[in-house]
Amino acid sequence: MKAFILSADHFEDSELLVPYYRLKEEGIAVEVGANKHGPIVGKHGYEVAVDKTLPDIRPEDYGFLVLPGGQAPAALRKEPAALAIAKAFLSSSRPVAAICHGPQLLVSADVLRDRRATCYRAVGGGTERSRRPL
Repeated sequence: MKAFILSADHFEDSELLVPYYRLKEEGIAVEVGANKHGPIVGKHGYEVAVDKTLPDIRPEDYGFLVLPGGQAPAALRKEPAALAIAKAFLSSSRPVAAICHGPQLLVSADVLRDRRATCYRAVGGGTERSRRPL
């Protein structure tokens, strides 16, 4: 099984790095994709090498998707290729781990309709007391 992390500059460092290294500890191959070549840089300055850019990503090559938060999802949600990647994972019922602001990409891809998701409260448009589906 291979995991795919989709992100961009200004990701929340721990939300990308912890899953990345934890998956590797379990012997799972991990690739990072982004909207640009070269390393992506987190909010706190950590750099992560990019294995593939959006046009080169084939969702069918991966068992699951990780979407770290931070400001990266706000940039990715403007990219049609990133939306298509999210749709491919959800339409094939493969697991998606969207952390904090990560669900912004799923909302923009319109794949959360009639589903429940956890996210930073501003992403869902509600408050902590709001329990409506996105």
